[in-house]
Amino acid sequence: MFRSSNVVARIFERQVRTPSPGTSVHCARQFYENLFPSCTLYDVECPDHSFRKFTDDGQYLISFSRNHQDLIVYRPKWLSYSCKEEDCDLPSKAKKFDSFFTQLYCVSLASSNEVICKDFFLYVESCQFGLFATSTAQFHDTPAIGGAIQGVPSIERITFHLLRLEDGMILDEKVFRNDFVNLAHNMGVFLYDDLLAIVSLRYQTIHILQIRESGNLVDIRAIGTFCREDDELFLNSSTQCMAIADKSKMHQSSWSHVENSVHNTQPSSDNSFLSGIKQRLLSFIFRGIWNEERHNSMVQFLDRHHLLIKFGSVDGGVSRSADHHPSFFAVYNMDTTEIVAFYQNSAEELYLLFEQFCDHFYATSRNSLYMNFISSHSNNIHAFEQLQSIRNKASSFSQFVKKMLASLPFSCQSLSPSPYFDQSLFRFDEKLISAADRHRPSTDHPIKFISRRQPCTLKFKIKPGPEAGSIDCQKRKVSSFLFHPFLPLALSIQQTMFLQPSVNIHFRG
Repeated sequence: MFRSSNVVARIFERQVRTPSPGTSVHCARQFYENLFPSCTLYDVECPDHSFRKFTDDGQYLISFSRNHQDLIVYRPKWLSYSCKEEDCDLPSKAKKFDSFFTQLYCVSLASSNEVICKDFFLYVESCQFGLFATSTAQFHDTPAIGGAIQGVPSIERITFHLLRLEDGMILDEKVFRNDFVNLAHNMGVFLYDDLLAIVSLRYQTIHILQIRESGNLVDIRAIGTFCREDDELFLNSSTQCMAIADKSKMHQSSWSHVENSVHNTQPSSDNSFLSGIKQRLLSFIFRGIWNEERHNSMVQFLDRHHLLIKFGSVDGGVSRSADHHPSFFAVYNMDTTEIVAFYQNSAEELYLLFEQFCDHFYATSRNSLYMNFISSHSNNIHAFEQLQSIRNKASSFSQFVKKMLASLPFSCQSLSPSPYFDQSLFRFDEKLISAADRHRPSTDHPIKFISRRQPCTLKFKIKPGPEAGSIDCQKRKVSSFLFHPFLPLALSIQQTMFLQPSVNIHFRG
């Protein structure tokens, strides 16, 4: 680990100096202690879709068709019925899915042999744009040619689609060919304001794009083989001059031989040079610990100028779980093309930054108001106590640090801003439900939400699956939960192998 934490701390402190617009909203959120989902409709008859999430502003519910070809977007309705008891008797028409949601449109996204990547979706709240992805099947035994990395799968075609969610119009597309981008839970793509970072694992390149208000995806820069816009021109000019000089020394008579030599000396994956970003890293740690080539694994924005880049093994970059793979972190300044900080994945100094400035590692867009109020161990005493409990149970502090830092970089837009996950308001079993966008092991028992201010007071319960419980208790079940960002409204979807999903709607009665 190299002295660099002061630089990273200054990056975070610049963001801290601007007061959060939601300082008073944390107090106003106490209103939700008495406004929560109190009724449940079990096994609701609804379209056979794969429901993805609510957008962060609550305007849309995103879903995909079961054949992963179509995008279906719904608008949540304001509730029209109420009742006093938990088991309220609603009219039959009020118990239907379309009593809560209105379908806006259905758009075919996937073409030919592509399918929608159902785990991927990013929302550009300022423009109400949605970013989706489709891809062909991936192949694991594709030869590493043209600068590709050995061991990384190849996907013939990955297409990113930018849609206007108001009417479903496709505004622009960005295609990657014979490449690999880790789209599971948005891991290989990060959105910050209007800037989009896409990590090509196969070609070790970070593509920076800008999403314009006009709906265009504009290439800004590519960080990898080259770091500055004129690096390629400079290197090509240099190799041409070197080739001509070498040939003149050998008194070659034919200029055609010179041209062939120039062509053969272009920068490629077969020469001895490392890519530009790795050259920057080696320059930063030239006295250090690097003894084998590493590869870009994941990336995220810290602000509009700095990227947090995770370097690790090929296996760690491709697999969904990289906990047990060695890795390193670098903070890269896109403007100066400099590595300003470097850490091993066991660096206590980086962990202390993670502990104190956890919110800034999420680097949420400035326009996203609701995302400012997600509980973390940096802003919530109860979350901090949970972190300390995990630390006390760890076999060693070094292992604890590695476990915590394995979560970096955070996946973009992976947490729900719902007030019911605010740990200053409610206590719940995070093994069964949390703000994280992940499937959870399902149980036939309801999940309890206990008041923080009144520790023995049960406020409400969320029960996934059939009301009477599962018939076959032997089969493995998982549940996902989609909470509206501010309404007392949630969907729970229980999935059992070989069975139709069970969808429940939880709402304020």
